[in-house]
Amino acid sequence: MNKKLISLLLSLFAFFTFSNTAFADEERSPIWQVSDEWRFTVDPYAWVPMVSVTTSNANGKSGHAGLTINDVINNLKSGGMITGEAHYGNWGLMADSAMATLQKDGGFTFNHIKASDKATLQASLVTGAVTYTVFNTKDAYVDALVGARWMSLTSTLDISSGPYNVSASSPMHTTDVIGGFKGRYRIMDSSWYIPFYADYGVGGGPNNMTWQASVGIGKAVSKMVDVSLIYRTVYFDINSGPENSSLLKGTFHGPQINATFNF
Repeated sequence: MNKKLISLLLSLFAFFTFSNTAFADEERSPIWQVSDEWRFTVDPYAWVPMVSVTTSNANGKSGHAGLTINDVINNLKSGGMITGEAHYGNWGLMADSAMATLQKDGGFTFNHIKASDKATLQASLVTGAVTYTVFNTKDAYVDALVGARWMSLTSTLDISSGPYNVSASSPMHTTDVIGGFKGRYRIMDSSWYIPFYADYGVGGGPNNMTWQASVGIGKAVSKMVDVSLIYRTVYFDINSGPENSSLLKGTFHGPQINATFNF
């Protein structure tokens, strides 16, 4: 795991949680309370996961690829990540979107012919759900959720030599129905809390499924701002091709820092 990245995330988390000048406010409860009023949250975040992917086909051939946190950082070309929620009473809506493009340039020589290659991975993860608050006290808040997750992974390889160019693309995507829960647990009547999330989903076919889980530590630093540092994991199986002839399995897991704005 990249020690510099972990140090940076921990430094950012410490700055937001302990900066009295930037967020001077009395200590408050991080636990939301159900009321007949609208409540909104917006969470921009940074998630830098390790990637492990295995592909296989009906002929029994398989391949594995892995990316470390260093690989992700060094080859990140673009990305955007944000979560939003709206609540009224016990009911709510949530949406989460994480998108990133990784790109690596290289070159090789074949039969004394020099060529350059460019490998691109585009990953998109979008989750939407209806939520209902099933437990709410001064120390804990838990929502049940039902929704869907759409995932898309597209790998592209471009090879060029002089005036000649060859490009090959392999897109795979799935939409799975999910169910789960999320919430917070307050630590010893303080402004610190433990955020948690878990879901499980299935799609078409016997092996098409997904699950997601995260847990961490957070702090309510003002009436409008919370920050949290969590560890997040997403697992997926994607069937594709005629009669589900191709199977893509993979895991994204790594640290994530959130800034939650409450309205």
